[in-house]
Amino acid sequence: MMRRNLMLVERIMYVDPETPVNCVFTVRINGEIPEENFRTALAKIQKKHPLLRVRIDNSSERYPFFIENKEIEPVPLRIVERQTDEDWLQESEKEWFLLFDDENKPLARLVWIKGVNNISEILWVLPHCICDGTSIVNLTEELLSLLDGPSSELGTYHLFSSADDFLPLDFNTKKKKRKARLYLIMARLFFLMQRKSRKNPGKNYVIHWKLNTETTTQITEKSKVHGISVHALLCASFMQAFKEIQGNQAKSKVISPVDVRHFIPEIRKDHVFAFAPTVELSLKKAGQNILDHARQIKKDLVEKTGKMEARELLWVGEQMHPVVEDMISMLKSGKGGHDVTLSNMGRINIPDTYKNFKVESIMSPTVAFPWLNSNTLVTTTYNRQMDFTFMSNEHFLPKEEAVRIKDKAIEFLTSSL
Repeated sequence: MMRRNLMLVERIMYVDPETPVNCVFTVRINGEIPEENFRTALAKIQKKHPLLRVRIDNSSERYPFFIENKEIEPVPLRIVERQTDEDWLQESEKEWFLLFDDENKPLARLVWIKGVNNISEILWVLPHCICDGTSIVNLTEELLSLLDGPSSELGTYHLFSSADDFLPLDFNTKKKKRKARLYLIMARLFFLMQRKSRKNPGKNYVIHWKLNTETTTQITEKSKVHGISVHALLCASFMQAFKEIQGNQAKSKVISPVDVRHFIPEIRKDHVFAFAPTVELSLKKAGQNILDHARQIKKDLVEKTGKMEARELLWVGEQMHPVVEDMISMLKSGKGGHDVTLSNMGRINIPDTYKNFKVESIMSPTVAFPWLNSNTLVTTTYNRQMDFTFMSNEHFLPKEEAVRIKDKAIEFLTSSL
């Protein structure tokens, strides 16, 4: 029977049995699809991915673990009658707070917002403790392919047993364990000295917007001309926007997740996986313009990712389980040292035309983190249009102020070019 302990990052995103942290990814299609195709597609996807056939046991042992459920039910499909173009946002927010607490149901749901004029939205909902952005995009790609061709088959793969599976042959476990024990002692001392501030009582929200093809093309082409990356330009623009709106309260730092598959190719693009290492990027010199900031950020990002030891990070994380609850407590009560977590998922390589339907639009993922500093920006590009979702909570960053930051960032993003 398949069984695996939750890794460190999975435990952080799991939080506890009473706290949902759900990712929602939405695609809008134009075409008619039989409900039977959904059932068939979901069954094949569930058969492929091991984590869609498990439950989380939080009580039998000291730490939670995934355990296969041989009697697992099919992935639930909830059908909603479509009223407006904004229904997907309302359904996303509803899904944020619905727990995956039925041990006989899988760790995934699908919502079909079905319209009478063949326009529909399809929402994948998964707990963040089992998936990253790449995972949920791949699930959407598999779903659309099977909705169009239900007779297609998917491959299978085995769930890894622990972080040890990814270690290189020359990994010096004895030496690294001494280093990990030192990290654990330092972490315990750090958490002992932390002062607890008020926890987040504010309402979570999302702001969604999209840039047209002309503006998106201008940003990508001009970034190339100036020798910067779109990601670096986004980071510089939003950090500067926080600084303009919040003044001395701004941190001039972002946290940027990186796809772990760049470093550990055994974790394939079509594997459901949750760990995403991060790098911290900052505005270093006052008085520079956005382009100069972006050049420095690109340089820092290349340097930091070049030094990243993702395999060791995974392994070291597994030695830190005794302080996971302290980490979660700090995230819930600490303001953090960054303005925003900025996840640029880049170009989404999903076809726009299928035999039986067209993909009209893709919306960037949404999630409601229970952290005090839950500022999160996610951006995707599909059909040459950049799409953005910005999430936070009213206590830490009022929505009105977030809109002002967003507007200022778009001003920097476009005027600098």
